[in-house]
Amino acid sequence: MKPGKNDIKKDKEESWPKGLSNPARRALSGEGITELHQLQNYKLSEIKKLHGLGPKGIRILSEALEKINLTFKSE
Repeated sequence: MKPGKNDIKKDKEESWPKGLSNPARRALSGEGITELHQLQNYKLSEIKKLHGLGPKGIRILSEALEKINLTFKSE
């Protein structure tokens, strides 16, 4: 059975940490960031500038990166 559009969308949604808001997900997607590990290529200051990502979203992303032994790019 082929995966449908909803299955693919669900897989992408599951790549983000639980609790990350939809505006934050859209902001990241708008920058071409579709998976958590891609954040290691960006400085924290760059991510903080994205419209839709507030302090809570930054905290959630930072904690999720830490769990997989990654960090934002050095400033």
